[in-house]
Amino acid sequence: MSNSLNVLELFAGVGGFRIGLEESNSKKYKTKWANQWEPSKKSQDAFEVYDYQFPDSMNINVNIEEISDETFAEMDADLIVGGFPCQDYSVARSSKGELGIQGKKGVLFWQIIRATEIIRPKYLILENVDRLLKSPTTQRGRDIAIMLAAFDQLGYSVEWRVINAAEYGRAQRRRRVFIYVYRNDIPWAQQLDEKYEQFEQKNLFGDEAVLPNRYEEYIFKEGLFARQFPIKEVPVKGRHAYGKLNEDVVEVSDNYSGGKMWNTGVMRHGVFYTYDTATVEEPATPLGEIIQDESEIDEKYYLNDEQIVKFEYLRGPKKIQRTAGNGHTYVYSEGGMSPYDDLELPGRTMLTSEGSVNRSTHLLYINERYRFITPIEAERLQDFPDDWTRYKKTSSGQIEEVTDRMRLFFMGNALVTGIVKRIADELEKIDKIV
Repeated sequence: MSNSLNVLELFAGVGGFRIGLEESNSKKYKTKWANQWEPSKKSQDAFEVYDYQFPDSMNINVNIEEISDETFAEMDADLIVGGFPCQDYSVARSSKGELGIQGKKGVLFWQIIRATEIIRPKYLILENVDRLLKSPTTQRGRDIAIMLAAFDQLGYSVEWRVINAAEYGRAQRRRRVFIYVYRNDIPWAQQLDEKYEQFEQKNLFGDEAVLPNRYEEYIFKEGLFARQFPIKEVPVKGRHAYGKLNEDVVEVSDNYSGGKMWNTGVMRHGVFYTYDTATVEEPATPLGEIIQDESEIDEKYYLNDEQIVKFEYLRGPKKIQRTAGNGHTYVYSEGGMSPYDDLELPGRTMLTSEGSVNRSTHLLYINERYRFITPIEAERLQDFPDDWTRYKKTSSGQIEEVTDRMRLFFMGNALVTGIVKRIADELEKIDKIV
């Protein structure tokens, strides 16, 4: 019997999760299905890059909402991965009692839940921006609580951690929340039940059992993230929280008041424990180590005089008088930032706007000349192979080159594959537990 894991990659982009998984162990992780769809765009460039790089899987280029239940049911996936969009996860109940969405936002997360309910994978690994733990601003912690409650209803547990890639040796200061989800009937989960049942304490939450420090050892030492991404064993300023989730997801959406969700946490059997933790840092890779040799740089990446003046303004301090829609005038202030990126530090977070001239665009100053980063350097900041996004395969089967601007957009929207590799390394160990 094979001990490999069949993988479904959702919101696949240009394949960041798959690269990390296969870098960990290509025999263990077999990506058999992938879905990528860019809404409101005629050109499906990310999918076409993925399809060019991975022609051996079933690559589906449709809105995930259009993938039928029957299609999902044919997928014997053990692991679902995906960097899903950060939106509004509010839920409501229809007149027929079915869960629905308030408006169109947030619908994509519920497609992950739909796929999970049908496929029943052993594991999921998900990724999102770290502000997910703080949203919405008027009800902080609600959105992640909705997600936890939704997985709990399906019989899954959840572990999460905000990871800054540079703090674990990578070349980019990119903070993202990674979410590890596992089914409650697998050996790993049953082992945890046997270990932690000794901490039972009745009546703190009615009939449920919970202690404030019940999962401290798990969070600081034993969990997937603790073992691969070490943290200091004392919470920052003692900050932590715990609570019981309402069994009704709609109630969680409407009335959540459980307080802050910190950067590290676990949810098991409807109870969550969350801690504010500090990283045991590893030396970061400086930007200077991943840039190309200047002899390889095309002249088009160097700035002209007009662009240099533009960047001096964009990166400099400024106070601008503005008028609001109601006629109110106010002064918008913005502090200054370094005139160019420091080659001795890891790179700043790349955004999807990397390919345009804006305040957040990376700017290098080498040999007394200013230049933009190249697509290859952007790929290296995300731990992708050089020229990964250079070519795409169109729907007609033609192989075409991708524009620089689109390649930079891909990387601004991608994840650090080296972090995925380490998660996959640990998941392989977990999956061997019998």
